[in-house]
Amino acid sequence: MDRRSFVKGSAGIVGGLAMGGVSGAQNQGPVRIGSDIPYKPFEYRTAQGKLTGFDPAMAQAIFAEEMGLEYEFVDTGFDTIIPSLNNGNFRIIMSAMTINEQRDQKVDFSDPYFVAYQTVAILQGSDIDELSDLRGKTVAVQKGTTGEAAAEELKKQFDGELTIDSYDQIPGAFNALLRNQAVAVINDNAVNAQYTQEQERIVLLKGEGVAAEQQGENAPDYLTLTVEEYGIAFRQDDDEFRQRVNDALNRVIGSGRYEELYREFFPGNPPASILARARPQPGTTAANGTATGNATGTTTDTNSSG
Repeated sequence: MDRRSFVKGSAGIVGGLAMGGVSGAQNQGPVRIGSDIPYKPFEYRTAQGKLTGFDPAMAQAIFAEEMGLEYEFVDTGFDTIIPSLNNGNFRIIMSAMTINEQRDQKVDFSDPYFVAYQTVAILQGSDIDELSDLRGKTVAVQKGTTGEAAAEELKKQFDGELTIDSYDQIPGAFNALLRNQAVAVINDNAVNAQYTQEQERIVLLKGEGVAAEQQGENAPDYLTLTVEEYGIAFRQDDDEFRQRVNDALNRVIGSGRYEELYREFFPGNPPASILARARPQPGTTAANGTATGNATGTTTDTNSSG
């Protein structure tokens, strides 16, 4: 029998862990949130078993603090997370999920709440000095992610001369790197950066990329393959709830709570484009805390985490 772990939240805390089978999502009771765990610093468990990370902290701010709702996280694999949502196993997805056209055909998204880059993590002292050095080598990725998609695009650029090993969870990809089973991990910048902090042998590949083309001198000092935005995913028949959550999300951003949580989990400044949406400059027409819509665009003017 398949069993998934979840964590309950209520006002003021993210609660303790519990175990239980996945059942159909209910519109009454706690909001069930699908998430692929671990994916540090977005969602992970402490040594004591407590679920923490940026997504659980944002869930606390949105559902408990702004909406007065209880919630629980349901641990599920990222490569099956959208079918699980649409099958009713939970009501929303909060799992560092990039908004893109392919996913937008299957789910609806909130306004973006994070800006990320696909980056390349390598071993310090390896013979990988630039992106072209990956030709003919093996890279590791997580299944179903935009990191996997970025690797597939790179494989096309290399005329097929790239081997891609896909793992169920991101720790498997980094274990492959550390064991010399792959020369690089292609994955989101914040997660790759977390591994560089925890493992002295792992560094980010330097160089210019998509962010440098879009942002110029404001771009990160490491190679970026893409610029992406994360959103909360909903079933396409849940518009009223999506609107309520979206309003609460923008109140969290507009109040300064978002910036506080961002700095708790990431270095650097929060994305300027996210703050500007809910905290408009005087003389603009953007609504403070009431932004709506199903965003699918890509940000070009942000200072994201490193």
